[in-house]
Amino acid sequence: MLYTIPLRDAFNVPRKRRARKAVKIVKEFLARHTKSEVKFDASLNEMLWSRGIEKPPRRIRIKVVEKKGVKIAKLAE
Repeated sequence: MLYTIPLRDAFNVPRKRRARKAVKIVKEFLARHTKSEVKFDASLNEMLWSRGIEKPPRRIRIKVVEKKGVKIAKLAE
C-alpha cells in the first residue's frame, strides 16, 4: 500500500519538537489507515530526521509491506 502523508501539522509546534511530532503524525496516520501498529524501516526514520529536528519534510511518501504478520513502513521508491 502506498500513502502520501502530509506533515504540515508538525510545523504548528515549536521548532525543537518538529521532527518528533512528524514521527508521531506518521505513526498515527498509519495506525488509522492500516488498523494495526506499524514499525518503521531505518530509511524512513533517517528521512524524517535528515534535515534535523527543526525542518522535517512537508510530506512523505510511504510504502507499507507485511512480513510474517508485522507491518513495516518504508520509503516509497
